[in-house]
Amino acid sequence: MKIVVDAMGGDHSPEAAVEGAVLAATEYNTQIILTGLSDTVQAVLDRLDPDHKLPITVVHADEVVEMHDVPGKVLRSKRKSSMKIGLDLLKEGTASAFVSAGNTGAVLAYSTVILRPLKGVDRPAITIQLPTLKGNAILLDAGANVDCKSNQLFQFGIMGHVFAEYILEKENPRVGLLSIGEEDGKGNEIVKEAFQMLKSSHINFIGNIEGKEVYRGNADVIVCDGFTGNVALKISESLAEMIGANLKRMFQSNWASKLGYLLLKPQLDEFKKKVDYSETGGAPLLGVNGGVIIAHGSSSPKAMKNAIQRACELSEKKITEHIREDIETNLMDVEASKGTIWNQLKSIAFGADSEAK
Repeated sequence: MKIVVDAMGGDHSPEAAVEGAVLAATEYNTQIILTGLSDTVQAVLDRLDPDHKLPITVVHADEVVEMHDVPGKVLRSKRKSSMKIGLDLLKEGTASAFVSAGNTGAVLAYSTVILRPLKGVDRPAITIQLPTLKGNAILLDAGANVDCKSNQLFQFGIMGHVFAEYILEKENPRVGLLSIGEEDGKGNEIVKEAFQMLKSSHINFIGNIEGKEVYRGNADVIVCDGFTGNVALKISESLAEMIGANLKRMFQSNWASKLGYLLLKPQLDEFKKKVDYSETGGAPLLGVNGGVIIAHGSSSPKAMKNAIQRACELSEKKITEHIREDIETNLMDVEASKGTIWNQLKSIAFGADSEAK
């Protein structure tokens, strides 16, 4: 298994990406391909692995996608970027998964055009992992799709179900639809339609959940459109930052609080580990033909190492194949339970030739 890493992506490239690759290759014996400006990348790799003992190779790329680049323009003008070359390697089967801490919109655009969405998936979704009172949960979409249709929310629910079952190892994961109330009739028309679709599927759909339920852990999978999910993510990040700053200020206020900090430090470190994004490494882009991990732009070497490990998991556990199977199975179930309207949804998702089948 080989993982291709965009060495030029992120705020701390190429150092963070290369060092993360070295850590992953050392700890997990993972074979890694680094794409980027070869002289620059190789210089960092030579410093970290002077004896060239690790299974890491470098593939040259002439161009770099900057964090401020417009995705549509990138597609047209940067056809020899480290990001595109990495995804090309994934598409042709040279690599099993792709990792980048670069421009999220560009990763999404390149992945959609190069890899293409899975059959039965209209749009891919960014999936983030959240700590809860009962373990971990995932939320999708976290920003790939600002506006969604009901059948797309339905697809997100199926993809999230698969991820939670195989990656988080949740038996019969609970899937909830984020809305403004728990009652069945709450939400806009799109949410109401998605509710009925998810209710008719074979996954463990628990109904609507409100924002206050996100961190309580009553749902293993939280489904929403990308606008709502991204706002929820950014508010959560800001809240965590505020809590951390206030705790630091409180523990530094006097000698007694400093002593209290020393006594609580093991528990605080454990809590920090639970909410630290670097522990999960990155957000899987589910719904395309291949394993893609979008790492945080400010990823550290540790975060990149864990993103590479998560990419290995996606490939080893055949998440793409399981999503494809579950999407088709659930659409058939919904069609059987609802009749003509679901024939229309099937036609939208699988193409016009589905009627003939």
